[in-house]
Amino acid sequence: MAEAETNADTNSPVGPAEAAGQEPAAGAAREWLIYRGAGEPHDGIRMLPKPPPWRDFDGGPLVAQGPEADTTTTRRLGLYRHLAEMHRPSPDELEIINAALYLRRPLLVTGNPGTGKSTLAHSVAYELGLGRVLHWPIVSRTTLGDGLYHYDAIARLQDTQIAAGMRATGAQPTAVPGGIGSYLRLGPLGTALLPTATPRVLLIDELDKSDIDLPNDLLNVLEEGEFAIPELERIAEREPEVEVLTDDGAKVTVRDGRIRCRAFPFVVLTSNGERDFPAPLLRRCIHLEIGRPDHERLATVVRAHLGDELARRGDDLIGRFLERSRTEQLATDQLLNAIYLTHHAEPPTRDRLADKLIQRLDQPR
Repeated sequence: MAEAETNADTNSPVGPAEAAGQEPAAGAAREWLIYRGAGEPHDGIRMLPKPPPWRDFDGGPLVAQGPEADTTTTRRLGLYRHLAEMHRPSPDELEIINAALYLRRPLLVTGNPGTGKSTLAHSVAYELGLGRVLHWPIVSRTTLGDGLYHYDAIARLQDTQIAAGMRATGAQPTAVPGGIGSYLRLGPLGTALLPTATPRVLLIDELDKSDIDLPNDLLNVLEEGEFAIPELERIAEREPEVEVLTDDGAKVTVRDGRIRCRAFPFVVLTSNGERDFPAPLLRRCIHLEIGRPDHERLATVVRAHLGDELARRGDDLIGRFLERSRTEQLATDQLLNAIYLTHHAEPPTRDRLADKLIQRLDQPR
């Protein structure tokens, strides 16, 4: 990444006028926020200062950044997201998100289901032009290895045996088994740690659903920004460079069986608050608690996904949703479902449908 010039005393980004030795325009305020939360893409990532010395990584040589944002980001942020550009997250939220960017630390985002925790990763990637979000959904059986890479030794053995059997009978093998790299694919975390010029965005979704060991297993990788692939380390002397597949579906070269980042990825770990995490993980993360949304934020979400007209027609449902959410656990996607469906119906059918779709989540059924 071409590093932005910084002020020697403050290590904060400088504007073009200052970089050219000119005084900034009168009244111009220095904007330290890289991510502004306004929904408008910009190149602010190039103004990100150098990392603190303890988070400065030197992986290389650089590999391609990865693909552009895909339709997943469009679904998350909304087809009409341009209508929501004027709504910014709260100042506290913006400061915490930017703290994670500046310090190259993972961002632990907690809050009730449906409050937009996962969407935050897509919002940062979209605004800063960081490409496709790498998504690692966590379940109770997830291990650290699932996020780093997968080596299909069984497929490699089968291909080798089939080719050998065909040669033994004098037949020409239909396919020649590839090298070890043909059977190895990096996971979302492994891909995020490749040495790229600008950070990749990695969403580790619902970490509280994991086995008890996973949060501790993540510590070393998130602290060191690197990991080893033992299958490649064992053959490094005779095969120092191996081409493997990434989570994006592209091919990259791994040297000496190790991967080390250059720009530490922007890692978003989400949690619904169903469990506590160990102190060593918490001290390595920047913590953001997303509270209950107000009427303005809910209306903005509805506009982004359904447009101005449906947001206006569903304003009463937004009010009812907010009132109920004071005592009930509800999710924003329930509100979106209700407004989308009920604009086809008239009262009293409309109200009855809305009540069926917006049911409390903290009550067993």
